[in-house]
Amino acid sequence: MRWQPLVGWGVAALVVSGAATGEHGEGAIPGFSVAGARAQLAVEHELAGSLESENVARHFRYLTEEPHPAGSEQNYQLALYTRDRFVEYGLEDVELHRYDVLLPWPREVRVQMLEPRTYEPTLREDGIAIDKDSWDADVGPTYLGMSASGDVTGEVIYAHSGNPEDYDWLESQGIDPRGKIAVVRYSDPYSYRGFKAWEAERRGVGAMLIYSDPMEDGFKKGEVFPDGPWGPKSHIQRGAITYDFIVPGDPLTPGWASIEGARRIPLSEARSVPGIPAVPMSWGEMQPILEALGGPLAPYDWQGGLPITYHAGPGPAKLRVVVRMDDEIRPIWVVSGRVRGAELPEESVVLGNHRDAWVYGAVDPSSGSATQLELARVLGELKRDGKRPRRTVVLASWDAEEWHLTGSTEWGEEFARSLGEGCVAYLNVDSSTAGPDFLAGAVASLDSTVETVARDVIDPNTRRSLLDAWSRRVGPEGALVENELGSGSDYTVFLNYLGIPIVDMVFDGPYGVYHSQYDSLLWMERFGDPGYRYMTAMAEVWGRMALRLANAEVLPYDFENYARTVGGFVESLAEMAGAEHLEIEGARAAVAAWEASAAKARALADRWMAANGGGPSASDLQAFNRHLLSVERRLLIPQGIPDRPWFKHALYAPRYTYAALSLPGVVEAAERGDWGAANDQLAVLAERIAAAASELAKAAAIGQAAGEAP
Repeated sequence: MRWQPLVGWGVAALVVSGAATGEHGEGAIPGFSVAGARAQLAVEHELAGSLESENVARHFRYLTEEPHPAGSEQNYQLALYTRDRFVEYGLEDVELHRYDVLLPWPREVRVQMLEPRTYEPTLREDGIAIDKDSWDADVGPTYLGMSASGDVTGEVIYAHSGNPEDYDWLESQGIDPRGKIAVVRYSDPYSYRGFKAWEAERRGVGAMLIYSDPMEDGFKKGEVFPDGPWGPKSHIQRGAITYDFIVPGDPLTPGWASIEGARRIPLSEARSVPGIPAVPMSWGEMQPILEALGGPLAPYDWQGGLPITYHAGPGPAKLRVVVRMDDEIRPIWVVSGRVRGAELPEESVVLGNHRDAWVYGAVDPSSGSATQLELARVLGELKRDGKRPRRTVVLASWDAEEWHLTGSTEWGEEFARSLGEGCVAYLNVDSSTAGPDFLAGAVASLDSTVETVARDVIDPNTRRSLLDAWSRRVGPEGALVENELGSGSDYTVFLNYLGIPIVDMVFDGPYGVYHSQYDSLLWMERFGDPGYRYMTAMAEVWGRMALRLANAEVLPYDFENYARTVGGFVESLAEMAGAEHLEIEGARAAVAAWEASAAKARALADRWMAANGGGPSASDLQAFNRHLLSVERRLLIPQGIPDRPWFKHALYAPRYTYAALSLPGVVEAAERGDWGAANDQLAVLAERIAAAASELAKAAAIGQAAGEAP
């Protein structure tokens, strides 16, 4: 059926660029004059009315027909399908980018219990009568991407989440993890499986098994697939364990693109490559191993959802774990296409989604891929109707995100100069839909844009605005947009390496089949998005946001909100243990200067947007926007943060768990008690914030140079 767009919104009088939630007038759009907002909403109304859920469904069913992991022939065929649709829909400069990257596949993966009895897990998922995809014998072996090769025999220990405090407890009980086979679980609080491998390797563990306990994503949460959305007994969460929190992208080309002729470092020097064998398992096949463990009773909060008492070991369970990887370099494929801007083609808004999946990838990532393809069709229609955006809109289909955020990183490194000069924002949709709950993370300068777009889209369930549904769910005290940004998706290269503002969006919900064979067409049509309503809604959200950024008269960055957010980051330093050693005043002063300069720049922009024809000259407006565009770039540290120089943003980096880490250089030094280094990083932080404030001061000065009152 045709997607029903929002109707009936009026157009407000004054457009301001920095209003907080609740202050947006009906129809007001950050960065637009009254006349500009009226024209913009008309284009968005046409976009929304052109979206068709049948098209989304058709693409989705094709994308999820077969497993398509990175490096596979099927994923290459989907790259060609995406390219051909981009061309068919009228996108311009459609290209297929090849990158040759380290992408090992398994030759052998085995787990055998040798004591106290013999038992060999199948490492496969069970077929479900009504789900044809669950019976596919061609899904390939179950493995963890970038596992080291090895043949390890040893006693088993249960290490809960595999976090540092878990191993600390084991050692406090006299349990030495060295040489053991550690069983860990995907757990709450979440930590990235690669961090679990990192910590296990650091502790001298011989091999790691990671499983999904029903406490987190199985029957303890509710009905399991096919009767509900949660993971059944044999579901296996695949994934990579790359140390891409050190450096993402191809491990052999850290910091430069893996194009033809690129220099490659030796595998032995690649900092992101794990040195420990690791295998994923289901809780059904892990239960006999856990039942065979003796030793101390595991702590209360380590007890899981299985009908057993969890013990820590070691033994008497003894396992042999065999992993043999081929260490091959394989081609991956990024597809890009664009609608060239009519007035400022060198400036761009990039919309990205990855295409590769561990198996069928219904939610992750095919929901986002289907959404992107339908949006491409409608953007092409608008172009053919003469509604070309002012700035260029780029659509990108990434490959090998599931391994080390590879395709986006290589593309970003290859085109770093042009992106650094002209990219207004990167809008990321990894999985578009696993349920009805809208979530967004962004740099705080884009909060207003995210919220006003949500105001203008109808939620398919409530038939109120998406902003209303979102606000009711979060509650009056909660922040809508998450401004503390970690990693784990393709926005990483844009934010952390290139200094480009980002938004990351999803419709979320109960999703217990992540990275498993059951993340399938049937799961989506039963539980994730029956009727493809939310995938289509995401196309509207994504498209409206892209066109607002592409068409804005004044780039709609809310730098006052950003300054206040960063001020909160700085003030949180004062709450750290040992904060009396930190010299925070310089950073505080820099934030105050940023907020003051942002207020002056916003006041100038408000006067211009209210002038309705009596505003700035084209050259003054262009110069003003160029200064705004440069602010995020000024927050980059040229030499990067200590020990992780690829990550260059002074405000953001992931923890090794993928969790957000604000002010990373300062916080990491303070957490290890190196106060000299922490204060050095505070000085760097203050310098970068001051540089951002300087760009805003230069923008505000344009009005004075033109003879306007300050």
